[in-house]
Amino acid sequence: MDRDEITGLRAQLAGLQTVRAVGRVRSVDGTVIWVRGLAHLASIGDRVRLLRGSGEPVSGEVLRIREDLVGMLPDTGIEGVSQGDRVAVLGPPTLAPSDSWIGRVIDPYGAPLDGPPLVNGPQRRPFRAAPPPAAQRRGLGERLETGLSVFNTLLPVVKGQRIGLFAGSGVGKSRLLAQFAKGMQADVVVLALVGERGREVRDFVTNVLGPEGMARAVVVAATSDRSPLERRRCPQAAMTIAEHFRDQGKHVLYLADSITRFAEAHREVAIASGEMPALRGFPPSTAHQIMTLAERAGPGMGDMGDITAVFSVLVAGSDMDEPVADILRGVLDGHVVLDRQIAERGRFPAVDLLRSVSRSLPEAASDEENVQIALARRLLGAYARSETMIRAGLYRDGSDAQLDQAIKAWPELEAFLAEASASGIENSFSRLQLLLRRATSGNGSAAPLRNTMTPAKNPAGRGA
Repeated sequence: MDRDEITGLRAQLAGLQTVRAVGRVRSVDGTVIWVRGLAHLASIGDRVRLLRGSGEPVSGEVLRIREDLVGMLPDTGIEGVSQGDRVAVLGPPTLAPSDSWIGRVIDPYGAPLDGPPLVNGPQRRPFRAAPPPAAQRRGLGERLETGLSVFNTLLPVVKGQRIGLFAGSGVGKSRLLAQFAKGMQADVVVLALVGERGREVRDFVTNVLGPEGMARAVVVAATSDRSPLERRRCPQAAMTIAEHFRDQGKHVLYLADSITRFAEAHREVAIASGEMPALRGFPPSTAHQIMTLAERAGPGMGDMGDITAVFSVLVAGSDMDEPVADILRGVLDGHVVLDRQIAERGRFPAVDLLRSVSRSLPEAASDEENVQIALARRLLGAYARSETMIRAGLYRDGSDAQLDQAIKAWPELEAFLAEASASGIENSFSRLQLLLRRATSGNGSAAPLRNTMTPAKNPAGRGA
Protein backbone atom coordinates (compact mmCIF):
# COMPACT_ATOMS: atom_id res chain seq x y z
CA MET A 1 0.00 0.00 0.00
CA ASP A 2 1.55 3.33 -1.07
CA ARG A 3 1.60 6.60 0.84
CA ASP A 4 -1.50 8.09 -0.88
CA GLU A 5 -3.53 4.97 -0.11
CA ILE A 6 -2.47 5.08 3.54
CA THR A 7 -3.40 8.79 3.69
CA GLY A 8 -6.75 7.99 2.08
CA LEU A 9 -7.43 5.21 4.57
CA ARG A 10 -6.62 7.54 7.47
CA ALA A 11 -8.94 10.21 6.03
CA GLN A 12 -11.69 7.61 5.66
CA LEU A 13 -11.29 6.49 9.26
CA ALA A 14 -11.22 10.09 10.49
CA GLY A 15 -14.49 10.78 8.67
CA LEU A 16 -16.40 7.99 10.39
CA GLN A 17 -19.28 9.22 12.53
CA THR A 18 -20.37 7.38 15.66
CA VAL A 19 -23.49 9.50 16.18
CA ARG A 20 -26.04 10.60 13.54
CA ALA A 21 -29.29 12.52 13.71
CA VAL A 22 -32.28 10.24 13.12
CA GLY A 23 -35.76 11.02 11.79
CA ARG A 24 -38.85 8.87 11.31
CA VAL A 25 -40.91 7.99 8.24
CA ARG A 26 -44.21 9.86 8.30
CA SER A 27 -45.75 8.90 4.96
CA VAL A 28 -45.05 7.53 1.49
CA ASP A 29 -46.28 9.46 -1.56
CA GLY A 30 -45.69 7.51 -4.77
CA THR A 31 -41.92 7.01 -4.93
CA VAL A 32 -41.14 9.79 -2.41
CA ILE A 33 -40.78 8.94 1.28
CA TRP A 34 -41.58 11.82 3.68
CA VAL A 35 -39.52 11.95 6.88
CA ARG A 36 -40.11 14.10 9.95
CA GLY A 37 -37.44 15.38 12.34
CA LEU A 38 -34.65 16.12 9.81
CA ALA A 39 -35.78 19.29 8.06
CA HIS A 40 -33.39 21.47 10.09
CA LEU A 41 -30.40 19.19 9.36
CA ALA A 42 -30.80 17.90 5.81
CA SER A 43 -29.93 19.72 2.57
CA ILE A 44 -31.08 19.08 -0.98
CA GLY A 45 -28.86 16.38 -2.49
CA ASP A 46 -27.78 14.83 0.84
CA ARG A 47 -27.55 11.07 1.05
CA VAL A 48 -29.84 9.41 3.62
CA ARG A 49 -30.26 5.85 4.88
CA LEU A 50 -33.57 4.31 5.93
CA LEU A 51 -33.69 1.21 8.15
CA ARG A 52 -36.78 -0.85 7.37
CA GLY A 53 -38.56 -2.80 10.09
CA SER A 54 -37.02 -5.97 8.68
CA GLY A 55 -33.58 -4.49 9.36
CA GLU A 56 -32.68 -4.08 5.68
CA PRO A 57 -31.27 -0.57 4.92
CA VAL A 58 -32.39 1.58 2.00
CA SER A 59 -30.22 4.43 0.73
CA GLY A 60 -31.64 7.49 -0.97
CA GLU A 61 -31.29 11.19 -1.63
CA VAL A 62 -33.02 14.30 -0.30
CA LEU A 63 -35.15 15.78 -3.08
CA ARG A 64 -37.62 18.04 -1.27
CA ILE A 65 -37.83 19.94 2.01
CA ARG A 66 -41.26 21.19 3.12
CA GLU A 67 -41.97 22.78 6.50
CA ASP A 68 -40.87 20.10 8.98
CA LEU A 69 -40.69 17.28 6.41
CA VAL A 70 -37.92 15.94 4.17
CA GLY A 71 -38.80 14.09 0.96
CA MET A 72 -36.33 11.35 0.01
CA LEU A 73 -36.16 9.31 -3.19
CA PRO A 74 -34.88 5.78 -2.44
CA ASP A 75 -32.31 3.95 -4.56
CA THR A 76 -34.41 0.80 -4.47
CA GLY A 77 -38.09 -0.09 -4.23
CA ILE A 78 -40.21 1.08 -1.31
CA GLU A 79 -41.56 -2.36 -0.43
CA GLY A 80 -41.36 -2.97 3.30
CA VAL A 81 -41.17 0.72 4.26
CA SER A 82 -43.61 1.66 7.03
CA GLN A 83 -44.43 4.59 9.26
CA GLY A 84 -41.92 5.12 12.05
CA ASP A 85 -38.95 3.56 10.28
CA ARG A 86 -35.71 5.33 11.19
CA VAL A 87 -33.88 7.56 8.69
CA ALA A 88 -30.35 8.99 9.17
CA VAL A 89 -28.66 11.82 7.24
CA LEU A 90 -25.29 10.79 5.78
CA GLY A 91 -24.35 14.20 4.32
CA PRO A 92 -23.52 15.28 0.76
CA PRO A 93 -22.20 12.55 -1.57
CA THR A 94 -18.49 12.72 -2.38
CA LEU A 95 -15.82 10.63 -4.06
CA ALA A 96 -12.16 10.19 -3.11
CA PRO A 97 -10.52 9.01 -6.35
CA SER A 98 -7.15 7.30 -6.25
CA ASP A 99 -4.57 6.37 -8.87
CA SER A 100 -5.15 2.75 -7.79
CA TRP A 101 -8.62 2.93 -9.39
CA ILE A 102 -7.06 2.57 -12.85
CA GLY A 103 -8.01 -0.82 -14.27
CA ARG A 104 -11.09 -1.11 -12.05
CA VAL A 105 -14.86 -1.15 -12.57
CA ILE A 106 -16.79 0.82 -9.94
CA ASP A 107 -20.28 2.13 -9.28
CA PRO A 108 -21.10 5.87 -9.13
CA TYR A 109 -20.54 5.95 -5.35
CA GLY A 110 -17.04 4.50 -5.50
CA ALA A 111 -17.88 0.89 -4.58
CA PRO A 112 -16.09 -1.84 -6.57
CA LEU A 113 -18.08 -3.91 -9.06
CA ASP A 114 -15.24 -6.23 -10.04
CA GLY A 115 -14.46 -7.91 -6.74
CA PRO A 116 -11.51 -6.67 -4.67
CA PRO A 117 -12.00 -3.71 -2.32
CA LEU A 118 -11.03 -0.19 -3.36
CA VAL A 119 -8.76 2.13 -1.40
CA ASN A 120 -9.84 5.76 -1.46
CA GLY A 121 -7.52 8.66 -2.17
CA PRO A 122 -6.68 11.39 0.35
CA GLN A 123 -8.99 14.09 -1.07
CA ARG A 124 -12.78 13.92 -1.18
CA ARG A 125 -14.40 15.63 -4.15
CA PRO A 126 -18.01 16.72 -4.77
CA PHE A 127 -20.04 15.22 -7.59
CA ARG A 128 -20.85 18.67 -8.94
CA ALA A 129 -17.56 20.57 -9.11
CA ALA A 130 -17.22 23.94 -10.81
CA PRO A 131 -15.20 24.01 -14.06
CA PRO A 132 -12.00 26.08 -14.26
CA PRO A 133 -12.73 29.83 -14.63
CA ALA A 134 -13.55 30.59 -18.26
CA ALA A 135 -11.09 33.49 -18.57
CA GLN A 136 -8.20 31.39 -17.22
CA ARG A 137 -8.59 28.23 -19.31
CA ARG A 138 -6.17 27.42 -22.10
CA GLY A 139 -7.30 27.15 -25.69
CA LEU A 140 -7.61 23.83 -27.46
CA GLY A 141 -4.32 21.93 -27.69
CA GLU A 142 -2.50 19.88 -30.28
CA ARG A 143 -4.04 17.30 -32.56
CA LEU A 144 -4.38 13.79 -31.13
CA GLU A 145 -3.60 10.42 -32.64
CA THR A 146 -6.87 8.45 -32.55
CA GLY A 147 -6.03 5.10 -34.14
CA LEU A 148 -8.59 5.73 -36.92
CA SER A 149 -7.75 7.38 -40.26
CA VAL A 150 -10.96 9.40 -40.54
CA PHE A 151 -10.36 11.07 -37.15
CA ASN A 152 -6.67 11.55 -37.83
CA THR A 153 -7.49 13.56 -40.96
CA LEU A 154 -11.01 14.62 -41.97
CA LEU A 155 -12.49 14.93 -38.45
CA PRO A 156 -9.48 15.76 -36.25
CA VAL A 157 -9.72 15.65 -32.47
CA VAL A 158 -7.48 17.98 -30.46
CA LYS A 159 -6.52 17.99 -26.80
CA GLY A 160 -9.32 19.46 -24.67
CA GLN A 161 -11.96 19.18 -27.40
CA ARG A 162 -15.51 18.04 -26.60
CA ILE A 163 -17.34 16.15 -29.33
CA GLY A 164 -20.71 14.44 -29.55
CA LEU A 165 -21.30 11.02 -31.04
CA PHE A 166 -24.87 10.85 -32.41
CA ALA A 167 -26.21 7.44 -33.38
CA GLY A 168 -29.21 5.16 -33.25
CA SER A 169 -29.10 1.82 -31.49
CA GLY A 170 -27.01 -0.92 -33.09
CA VAL A 171 -25.04 1.40 -35.40
CA GLY A 172 -21.62 0.83 -33.80
CA LYS A 173 -21.54 3.59 -31.20
CA SER A 174 -20.11 1.44 -28.37
CA ARG A 175 -17.65 -0.15 -30.74
CA LEU A 176 -16.34 3.27 -31.78
CA LEU A 177 -16.05 4.39 -28.16
CA ALA A 178 -14.00 1.27 -27.43
CA GLN A 179 -11.70 2.06 -30.36
CA PHE A 180 -11.20 5.54 -28.91
CA ALA A 181 -10.52 4.06 -25.47
CA LYS A 182 -7.83 1.77 -26.87
CA GLY A 183 -6.34 3.94 -29.62
CA MET A 184 -6.71 7.64 -28.77
CA GLN A 185 -3.70 9.41 -27.34
CA ALA A 186 -4.26 9.97 -23.58
CA ASP A 187 -2.69 9.26 -20.20
CA VAL A 188 -5.91 8.00 -18.54
CA VAL A 189 -9.31 6.99 -19.92
CA VAL A 190 -12.45 7.39 -17.77
CA LEU A 191 -15.54 5.70 -19.16
CA ALA A 192 -19.13 6.20 -17.91
CA LEU A 193 -21.58 3.42 -18.86
CA VAL A 194 -25.09 4.70 -18.10
CA GLY A 195 -28.10 2.39 -18.19
CA GLU A 196 -26.35 -0.48 -20.00
CA ARG A 197 -27.44 -4.09 -19.55
CA GLY A 198 -25.31 -5.94 -17.00
CA ARG A 199 -24.22 -8.51 -19.56
CA GLU A 200 -23.06 -5.75 -21.90
CA VAL A 201 -20.96 -4.09 -19.20
CA ARG A 202 -19.03 -7.31 -18.61
CA ASP A 203 -18.68 -7.95 -22.34
CA PHE A 204 -17.51 -4.37 -22.94
CA VAL A 205 -14.87 -4.56 -20.20
CA THR A 206 -13.65 -8.09 -20.91
CA ASN A 207 -13.91 -8.49 -24.67
CA VAL A 208 -14.26 -5.04 -26.25
CA LEU A 209 -11.81 -3.05 -24.12
CA GLY A 210 -9.79 -6.06 -23.03
CA PRO A 211 -6.61 -5.96 -20.95
CA GLU A 212 -5.04 -3.42 -23.32
CA GLY A 213 -7.84 -0.88 -22.88
CA MET A 214 -8.32 -1.48 -19.15
CA ALA A 215 -4.62 -0.95 -18.44
CA ARG A 216 -5.20 2.81 -18.46
CA ALA A 217 -8.96 3.01 -17.85
CA VAL A 218 -11.42 3.53 -15.01
CA VAL A 219 -14.95 2.28 -15.81
CA VAL A 220 -17.91 3.74 -13.90
CA ALA A 221 -21.08 1.72 -14.51
CA ALA A 222 -24.73 2.09 -13.48
CA THR A 223 -26.72 -0.66 -15.20
CA SER A 224 -30.30 -0.34 -16.39
CA ASP A 225 -31.72 -1.93 -13.23
CA ARG A 226 -30.18 0.71 -10.96
CA SER A 227 -32.19 3.63 -9.61
CA PRO A 228 -32.48 6.89 -11.60
CA LEU A 229 -30.43 8.55 -8.84
CA GLU A 230 -27.53 6.19 -9.48
CA ARG A 231 -27.81 6.42 -13.26
CA ARG A 232 -27.83 10.22 -13.04
CA ARG A 233 -24.75 10.15 -10.80
CA CYS A 234 -22.79 7.91 -13.18
CA PRO A 235 -21.43 10.49 -15.67
CA GLN A 236 -20.97 13.00 -12.84
CA ALA A 237 -18.90 10.50 -10.87
CA ALA A 238 -16.83 9.70 -13.97
CA MET A 239 -16.19 13.42 -14.51
CA THR A 240 -15.12 13.78 -10.86
CA ILE A 241 -12.58 10.98 -11.38
CA ALA A 242 -11.39 12.62 -14.62
CA GLU A 243 -10.85 15.89 -12.74
CA HIS A 244 -8.70 14.04 -10.18
CA PHE A 245 -6.28 12.97 -12.91
CA ARG A 246 -6.53 16.31 -14.76
CA ASP A 247 -5.41 18.15 -11.62
CA GLN A 248 -2.27 15.99 -11.64
CA GLY A 249 -1.37 17.47 -15.03
CA LYS A 250 -2.47 14.42 -17.02
CA HIS A 251 -4.38 14.32 -20.27
CA VAL A 252 -7.67 12.49 -19.64
CA LEU A 253 -9.99 11.00 -22.25
CA TYR A 254 -13.57 11.04 -20.90
CA LEU A 255 -16.14 8.83 -22.65
CA ALA A 256 -19.85 8.88 -21.71
CA ASP A 257 -22.32 6.32 -23.07
CA SER A 258 -24.87 7.75 -23.17
CA ILE A 259 -26.05 11.28 -22.36
CA THR A 260 -29.56 10.29 -23.48
CA ARG A 261 -29.86 7.80 -20.62
CA PHE A 262 -28.38 10.39 -18.26
CA ALA A 263 -31.13 12.82 -19.32
CA GLU A 264 -33.81 10.15 -18.94
CA ALA A 265 -32.60 9.37 -15.40
CA HIS A 266 -32.64 13.08 -14.56
CA ARG A 267 -36.21 13.30 -15.89
CA GLU A 268 -37.35 10.61 -13.44
CA VAL A 269 -35.65 12.35 -10.52
CA ALA A 270 -36.86 15.83 -11.50
CA ILE A 271 -40.49 14.74 -11.87
CA ALA A 272 -40.32 13.04 -8.46
CA SER A 273 -39.08 16.36 -7.02
CA GLY A 274 -42.12 18.18 -8.44
CA GLU A 275 -40.70 19.65 -11.66
CA MET A 276 -43.04 19.58 -14.65
CA PRO A 277 -41.99 18.21 -18.07
CA ALA A 278 -41.68 20.80 -20.84
CA LEU A 279 -39.24 19.82 -23.63
CA ARG A 280 -40.96 16.83 -25.27
CA GLY A 281 -41.33 15.23 -21.86
CA PHE A 282 -38.03 16.49 -20.41
CA PRO A 283 -38.08 19.05 -17.57
CA PRO A 284 -36.49 22.50 -18.17
CA SER A 285 -33.55 21.66 -15.87
CA THR A 286 -32.36 18.99 -18.33
CA ALA A 287 -30.51 21.59 -20.40
CA HIS A 288 -28.65 22.89 -17.36
CA GLN A 289 -27.69 19.36 -16.27
CA ILE A 290 -26.21 18.53 -19.68
CA MET A 291 -24.46 21.87 -20.13
CA THR A 292 -22.95 21.76 -16.64
CA LEU A 293 -21.53 18.29 -17.24
CA ALA A 294 -20.09 19.21 -20.64
CA GLU A 295 -18.52 22.44 -19.36
CA ARG A 296 -16.49 20.55 -16.75
CA ALA A 297 -14.55 18.90 -19.58
CA GLY A 298 -12.14 20.78 -21.81
CA PRO A 299 -8.78 22.47 -21.38
CA GLY A 300 -7.41 23.12 -17.91
CA MET A 301 -5.53 26.12 -16.61
CA GLY A 302 -2.04 26.63 -15.24
CA ASP A 303 -0.39 23.29 -14.44
CA MET A 304 -3.62 21.33 -14.93
CA GLY A 305 -3.97 18.79 -17.69
CA ASP A 306 -6.89 18.61 -20.11
CA ILE A 307 -10.06 16.53 -20.38
CA THR A 308 -10.90 15.53 -23.95
CA ALA A 309 -14.51 14.34 -23.94
CA VAL A 310 -16.69 12.21 -26.21
CA PHE A 311 -20.41 12.23 -25.31
CA SER A 312 -22.63 9.73 -27.08
CA VAL A 313 -26.31 10.43 -27.78
CA LEU A 314 -28.97 7.91 -28.81
CA VAL A 315 -31.03 9.56 -31.56
CA ALA A 316 -34.24 7.71 -32.43
CA GLY A 317 -34.85 7.64 -36.16
CA SER A 318 -31.74 9.83 -36.77
CA ASP A 319 -33.66 12.84 -35.40
CA MET A 320 -30.86 15.33 -34.74
CA ASP A 321 -33.37 17.90 -33.48
CA GLU A 322 -34.67 15.88 -30.53
CA PRO A 323 -34.11 17.73 -27.22
CA VAL A 324 -31.02 15.94 -25.85
CA ALA A 325 -29.17 16.02 -29.18
CA ASP A 326 -30.09 19.66 -29.75
CA ILE A 327 -28.97 20.74 -26.27
CA LEU A 328 -25.66 18.89 -26.40
CA ARG A 329 -24.78 19.88 -29.96
CA GLY A 330 -24.96 23.55 -28.98
CA VAL A 331 -22.24 23.28 -26.29
CA LEU A 332 -19.72 21.02 -28.05
CA ASP A 333 -16.70 21.56 -30.27
CA GLY A 334 -17.94 19.22 -32.95
CA HIS A 335 -20.30 16.34 -33.61
CA VAL A 336 -20.01 12.98 -35.35
CA VAL A 337 -23.07 11.36 -36.92
CA LEU A 338 -23.22 7.59 -37.37
CA ASP A 339 -25.61 6.51 -40.12
CA ARG A 340 -27.60 3.27 -40.10
CA GLN A 341 -27.51 2.88 -43.89
CA ILE A 342 -23.72 3.09 -43.85
CA ALA A 343 -23.57 0.47 -41.08
CA GLU A 344 -25.93 -1.81 -43.00
CA ARG A 345 -23.57 -1.88 -45.97
CA GLY A 346 -20.81 -3.07 -43.64
CA ARG A 347 -18.60 -0.01 -43.18
CA PHE A 348 -17.48 0.67 -39.58
CA PRO A 349 -17.18 3.18 -38.11
CA ALA A 350 -20.36 4.23 -39.92
CA VAL A 351 -19.42 7.93 -39.91
CA ASP A 352 -21.52 10.17 -42.15
CA LEU A 353 -18.75 12.63 -42.96
CA LEU A 354 -20.99 15.16 -44.70
CA ARG A 355 -23.18 15.55 -41.58
CA SER A 356 -20.24 15.56 -39.15
CA VAL A 357 -18.21 18.60 -38.09
CA SER A 358 -15.01 19.17 -36.12
CA ARG A 359 -14.80 22.72 -34.83
CA SER A 360 -11.06 22.31 -34.34
CA LEU A 361 -10.73 22.99 -38.07
CA PRO A 362 -9.17 24.80 -39.83
CA GLU A 363 -6.70 25.57 -37.02
CA ALA A 364 -5.92 21.91 -36.29
CA ALA A 365 -4.52 21.31 -39.78
CA SER A 366 -1.92 22.93 -42.00
CA ASP A 367 -2.87 24.78 -45.19
CA GLU A 368 -1.98 21.77 -47.34
CA GLU A 369 -3.98 19.43 -45.10
CA ASN A 370 -7.00 21.76 -45.21
CA VAL A 371 -6.84 21.56 -49.02
CA GLN A 372 -7.02 17.77 -48.82
CA ILE A 373 -9.88 17.83 -46.32
CA ALA A 374 -11.91 20.28 -48.42
CA LEU A 375 -11.34 18.29 -51.61
CA ALA A 376 -12.31 14.98 -49.99
CA ARG A 377 -15.53 16.54 -48.68
CA ARG A 378 -16.38 17.98 -52.12
CA LEU A 379 -15.86 14.64 -53.84
CA LEU A 380 -17.94 12.76 -51.26
CA GLY A 381 -20.64 15.45 -51.52
CA ALA A 382 -20.72 15.24 -55.31
CA TYR A 383 -21.08 11.47 -55.19
CA ALA A 384 -23.81 11.59 -52.51
CA ARG A 385 -25.90 14.06 -54.52
CA SER A 386 -25.80 11.84 -57.63
CA GLU A 387 -25.62 8.37 -56.05
CA THR A 388 -29.12 7.33 -57.12
CA MET A 389 -28.45 8.34 -60.73
CA ILE A 390 -25.05 6.61 -60.74
CA ARG A 391 -26.37 3.34 -59.36
CA ALA A 392 -29.28 3.38 -61.80
CA GLY A 393 -26.81 3.65 -64.70
CA LEU A 394 -28.19 7.01 -65.84
CA TYR A 395 -24.92 8.94 -65.61
CA ARG A 396 -22.64 9.13 -68.67
CA ASP A 397 -18.90 9.47 -68.10
CA GLY A 398 -17.53 12.89 -69.08
CA SER A 399 -20.75 14.81 -68.36
CA ASP A 400 -19.32 16.39 -65.19
CA ALA A 401 -15.59 16.53 -64.49
CA GLN A 402 -15.96 16.75 -60.70
CA LEU A 403 -18.46 13.89 -60.60
CA ASP A 404 -16.08 11.79 -62.70
CA GLN A 405 -13.41 12.39 -60.06
CA ALA A 406 -15.87 11.59 -57.27
CA ILE A 407 -16.86 8.26 -58.90
CA LYS A 408 -13.19 7.40 -59.32
CA ALA A 409 -12.34 8.31 -55.71
CA TRP A 410 -15.40 6.89 -53.97
CA PRO A 411 -14.31 3.23 -53.49
CA GLU A 412 -10.96 4.26 -52.01
CA LEU A 413 -12.46 7.05 -49.89
CA GLU A 414 -15.07 4.63 -48.57
CA ALA A 415 -12.31 2.20 -47.57
CA PHE A 416 -10.27 5.05 -46.08
CA LEU A 417 -13.14 6.09 -43.78
CA ALA A 418 -13.14 2.58 -42.27
CA GLU A 419 -9.37 2.28 -42.02
CA ALA A 420 -7.59 1.77 -38.72
CA SER A 421 -4.32 3.67 -38.52
CA ALA A 422 -1.59 2.46 -36.22
CA SER A 423 1.08 4.48 -38.01
CA GLY A 424 0.15 8.03 -36.98
CA ILE A 425 -1.41 11.22 -38.31
CA GLU A 426 1.23 12.00 -40.95
CA ASN A 427 0.89 8.59 -42.58
CA SER A 428 -2.91 8.93 -42.55
CA PHE A 429 -2.63 12.22 -44.44
CA SER A 430 -0.10 10.70 -46.86
CA ARG A 431 -2.58 7.93 -47.62
CA LEU A 432 -5.40 10.46 -48.13
CA GLN A 433 -3.25 12.62 -50.38
CA LEU A 434 -2.26 9.64 -52.54
CA LEU A 435 -5.83 8.49 -53.18
CA LEU A 436 -7.00 12.04 -53.91
CA ARG A 437 -4.20 12.53 -56.42
CA ARG A 438 -5.15 9.32 -58.19
CA ALA A 439 -8.77 10.50 -58.38
CA THR A 440 -8.02 14.03 -59.63
CA SER A 441 -5.35 13.10 -62.20
CA GLY A 442 -6.44 12.24 -65.70
CA ASN A 443 -4.09 9.31 -66.20
CA GLY A 444 -3.68 8.06 -62.65
CA SER A 445 -0.31 9.75 -62.14
CA ALA A 446 0.49 11.84 -59.06
CA ALA A 447 -0.76 15.19 -60.33
CA PRO A 448 -0.91 18.20 -58.00
CA LEU A 449 -4.10 18.66 -56.01
CA ARG A 450 -6.26 21.55 -57.12
CA ASN A 451 -8.76 23.29 -54.89
CA THR A 452 -11.03 26.20 -55.72
CA MET A 453 -11.47 27.06 -52.04
CA THR A 454 -9.03 29.30 -50.19
CA PRO A 455 -7.89 27.48 -47.06
CA ALA A 456 -7.83 29.29 -43.74
CA LYS A 457 -4.44 30.10 -42.28
CA ASN A 458 -2.98 27.96 -39.55
CA PRO A 459 -2.40 30.14 -36.47
CA ALA A 460 0.85 29.91 -34.54
CA GLY A 461 0.79 27.41 -31.75
CA ARG A 462 -1.78 25.11 -33.43
CA GLY A 463 -1.25 22.67 -36.22
CA ALA A 464 0.04 19.36 -37.33
